[in-house]
Amino acid sequence: MYLSLNLQSKDKTFEMGLFDNLFKSTAEEENISKMNWVALTEEIQLDDIISISASKPVLIFKHSTSCGISRMALKNFERDFDLTETEIELYYLDLLSYRTLSNAVAAKFGVSHQSPQVLVIRHGKGVYNDSHHSITVEAIKEVVQY
Repeated sequence: MYLSLNLQSKDKTFEMGLFDNLFKSTAEEENISKMNWVALTEEIQLDDIISISASKPVLIFKHSTSCGISRMALKNFERDFDLTETEIELYYLDLLSYRTLSNAVAAKFGVSHQSPQVLVIRHGKGVYNDSHHSITVEAIKEVVQY
C-alpha cells in the first residue's frame, strides 16, 4: 500500500509519499543541502571552534546517519535555516563515524550526549543545546541574537 499526500499550489500539484522523507538515503539529503557545513572530524577542530566563537556563535549539529528521527530533525533544520555565515558558523558531526569525537564534544562543552543534538558555542562555552524534535531555527536565532 502506498500512501501519498497531494499538495496543491496555483501552478503545480506535488505528490509526496508519506514515507519518502524518512527513508531517503543520506546521499540524497546531502545533495539537496543548502547549508555550508564544516565537517567536524578531528578533536583539534574543537580548539578552532572555541577561537571562532570569540567573534561569532558556532553551531554543532550532531547527527546519526542511521536514525530516522535524526534525519528528520536535520532536514527540518536545513529547510528552515536562514541565518547568514556572518551570523553563525556551522559544524556537522556524523555520530556514527566519529563517536569518540562526539564524546569529546559532550565533555568539552558540558552536555550529555543526545542524537540528534545541536549545540551553540559562544566565547568558548556551550550556551545552548537541544535535541530531537526540540531543535528549531527559531530557538537558535534567539541565542544568536542575544
